[in-house]
Formats: sequence, structure tokens, C-alpha cells
Amino acid sequence: MSKTDKCPRAKINASYCTCTYPGCPRHGLCCECLHYHRQRGELPACYFTEEEEKTYNRSIEFYCQRHIK
Repeated sequence: MSKTDKCPRAKINASYCTCTYPGCPRHGLCCECLHYHRQRGELPACYFTEEEEKTYNRSIEFYCQRHIK
């Protein structure tokens, strides 16, 4: 049984997940994604625009540079 099979919302979450990282094992598993990025001092893809997300720069510094004026 896969992780997504154990999470009742995984398929719903996956339908609006903006992560474009190929083969991401956390796709649709928001709680795991948040935990993973938080441990690294990052934000998940859903905080970024489509253009920003494709850079794979998930740093808080990058987010602030782009969103705080």
C-alpha cells in the first residue's frame, strides 16, 4: 500500500498541487510536504507562482524577495 493510499485526501490534494518536481514522493501529501520543507527552512511549491515554482528555489529569502515590496 502506497502513502497516497493511506491518506484519504491525497487524490483531492494532488489535483491542485502545484509542485512540478518530477517523481515527488510527497505529491498530494500536504502534511508531509510541509514537514519536509519546514525542516529545510523552505516553503512548499504552493506558496509560489507557476514561474517561481519552476526555479525549484523554495527558500524563504526567495519568497520574500518576490512577494514583499
